[in-house]
Amino acid sequence: MIEDYEAFRSELSLSKEDVIRDVYRQNKDRISIKKEATAVKNLTRIIESTLRLANSKGFHAMTLRDLCADSGMSMGGLYAYISNKADLIHLIQSHGFIITRRTLLHYTSQVEDIRDRLFAAIKAHLYLSEQMRAWFYFSYMEAKSLPAPEKRDAVAIELEIEEIFLNLIEDGIKAEIYEAKNARLVSLMTKALLQDWYLKRRKYRDQNIGVDDYAVFVRDVIENYLLWKR
Repeated sequence: MIEDYEAFRSELSLSKEDVIRDVYRQNKDRISIKKEATAVKNLTRIIESTLRLANSKGFHAMTLRDLCADSGMSMGGLYAYISNKADLIHLIQSHGFIITRRTLLHYTSQVEDIRDRLFAAIKAHLYLSEQMRAWFYFSYMEAKSLPAPEKRDAVAIELEIEEIFLNLIEDGIKAEIYEAKNARLVSLMTKALLQDWYLKRRKYRDQNIGVDDYAVFVRDVIENYLLWKR
C-alpha cells in the first residue's frame, strides 16, 4: 500500500525511464534510431519539451521549430523520431497511457483488502497527476481538438482508466462490503473528482489543501455513498 506522495514521487522517478523505453519499443516502426539508449534519452527530451510548450502556448500554436529550440535538437534529429505533429501526439498519448495504466495496476494488484485497494487506486491516480500534471492537463484540454484517430485513442485511454475503478467498486459490491449501487456511475464520479484536482489545482492550493488531504477526501466521499449504513 502506497504511503504518501513523497514516497510515491521517489519511486516513480525510478520508473520513468522504463516507461519511455516501452514507448520506444511500441513505436520502433516509426522511429529510425535503432540504438535504444539514445532513443530513450531523446524521446524523454521530446516528450518533456512538448508538454512544456503545449501548456505554455498551446499545442496547436506550437511548431516543430519551437520544439527543436526548446529540446535542443536539430530539425533533422527530430525527424528521426517524428515526421509531423500527428506522430508527436501519438508519442505523448502512448507515454501517458502506459504510465497511468501501469501505475494504477502496480499499486492495486498487491493490496488484498478491497477498501484499501480502492484507496490505493485513488492515491496512485492523484499522485501521478500531481507528478505529471502537464500530461494530464494536455490530454484533457487537447483531446477535443485531436484528429479523429488520436481522439479515439484518447477516449479509449479514458475508458480503460474508468474500467479499473469500475472493477474495484464491483469487487466491493460482490463481496457485500459496498451496497449494490450503480457502480458505473460511481466510477464516473470518482474520475470526475480526480480530474478536478489537476484541472483546478490553484483552487486547492489557495486553500492549503495538499494532495494527501484530497486523496482522503475523495475516499471518504465515495465510501460514504458506497458503504452499508448499518
